Amino acid sequence: MNSISGTASVTASLDDPLYYLANFRFVLGWVRERHGDLLNAAEHAFVTDFGALPQPSQALLVRMVMRKGELFRSGKLAYAEIGNTQSALAPLVEAGWVDAAPALALAELFSLLRLDELRRALAPTIVAEGLSPRARKAALSEALLAQERPARRLEEWWPEANEVLAGERIVRLTVMPWCDRLRLMFFGNLRQDWAEFVLTELGLQRFERVGLTPGSRAFHRREEVDAYLVLHRLRERLEAGESPERLAAEVPEALAENAWLSQRRGRLLFRLGHAAERTGQVALALRLYGEGGEGPGGQVEARIRRLRLLERLGEHRQAYTLASQAMASATGEQETQALARLMPRLCRRLGVAPPGRAPEVVPRRMDLSLPRPATLGVEQAVAEHLSRPEAPVHYVENVLMTGLFGLLCWSALFAPLPGAFFHPFHAGPADLHRDDFVARRRERFEACLAHLDEGTHGEVIWRVWHDKRGLASPFVHWEGLDEALLEQALACIPAAHLRACFERLLTDLKANRAGLPDLIQFLPGAGGAEPRYRLIEVKGPGDRLQDNQRRWLAFFESRGIEAAVCHVTWQDAVP
Repeated sequence: MNSISGTASVTASLDDPLYYLANFRFVLGWVRERHGDLLNAAEHAFVTDFGALPQPSQALLVRMVMRKGELFRSGKLAYAEIGNTQSALAPLVEAGWVDAAPALALAELFSLLRLDELRRALAPTIVAEGLSPRARKAALSEALLAQERPARRLEEWWPEANEVLAGERIVRLTVMPWCDRLRLMFFGNLRQDWAEFVLTELGLQRFERVGLTPGSRAFHRREEVDAYLVLHRLRERLEAGESPERLAAEVPEALAENAWLSQRRGRLLFRLGHAAERTGQVALALRLYGEGGEGPGGQVEARIRRLRLLERLGEHRQAYTLASQAMASATGEQETQALARLMPRLCRRLGVAPPGRAPEVVPRRMDLSLPRPATLGVEQAVAEHLSRPEAPVHYVENVLMTGLFGLLCWSALFAPLPGAFFHPFHAGPADLHRDDFVARRRERFEACLAHLDEGTHGEVIWRVWHDKRGLASPFVHWEGLDEALLEQALACIPAAHLRACFERLLTDLKANRAGLPDLIQFLPGAGGAEPRYRLIEVKGPGDRLQDNQRRWLAFFESRGIEAAVCHVTWQDAVP
């Protein structure tokens, strides 16, 4: 397998009842070939021994891997293409990949047994706790799970289980850590799963074909895979409600040579800090924000949050010192905007002269009083009110400008650079939000933007729109870009305006792809007037501009691009 340029060769036909097994085998082969040096002996043995299993056992294992959790009732593992479940389970139990008599925590027992079964299994406990034998499951759960009880095998909880359940067993899949690791090495993340194969075969997802080589992979050292898995599990535990203090002690050291893992670590530290702040652990929050905002993976949000917390605690001198240092090294508009608001407050508190700052741009304003619509949202109501045949209004929000950018710069975004694409299911480059994303493609982006200077951008955009329509893209939302909208946009928006907007997008693709105005009104011009347009941000009663919207509006004002904020009141509103 020297290269893979598309997905046609990697998804099994759904007409094959064992399509999922074919896809799983493909992933195992792919990982063994491309990541074999990152597998330990046990993982190599798993990949090899899997292929030696009887086919029904292979299929059953994959069915279990694709389902939620690790515990299953054997009676719910019945599949026509597999046949006898107990026969298929036997080799998996013998290999140690399935535990046929696992110890079960009481909470697990509650999730696996029906109410009538629970009442029988826990009858002595229910009586001893003074509960009604007819108690509902919620009542039993509330009363019994409050006490810590050791995990036991099903027969120890319920000696008559085998007889009552007619031989049905509860089994535990023991190889999920290996399967998760293999899935991670294939996709480069744990967000994608085995459903990607099915959705692609159904045609519900289509991906750009990017040339891949055996060297195209997400990880180059086993330590990187280990670090990703640790960070992922810590985030899961945080979301499950574990103490941020306990989790913070387990955060691994940063891998200085791996920028994207450092960024993931920084995001986790920020979340842990936020959780600590919410629970009143301010010292811990300050430490985590500080660590999460430093280094190559430092998070702007963590730096800003640390300063605001210091301000709230009255630590104005420390906040001022840190904010002054941050102003000298601010990484983008988001941080600069937050510091510009914070510094004058700190200076007033300390009695020092505030730094000079440009006056904040006041967006152009328009006011509308409209009848309250029965079904339309406020944006659609304004669009309907303002739209005229000779000056149509479209609700585009973050779809039009980013879509035009994605179409014009398609070749740069999907360039087959190392570390950008390493499997056939990428909706966009894996390094999209890394600090060096644009720098690595600077010449490619400049070549794309040059079409705007030459006046050939429309041809490129139309060609990509026709050739790539429906393929996944991080910037192009096809359902919002119809032919009429594209035609009007290319006719009315000057190339110089598009270049200015696209260059701003490239300064911070993550932050600047949002915050664009809700509406665009095309004013094609009459009597020899230049084609024109205007952008409109809509705010209903009580709504206000977000920071990213303010930054875009200030940018439009600086570039002479007409943009306004439409403040709406309802005519039936009580004064």
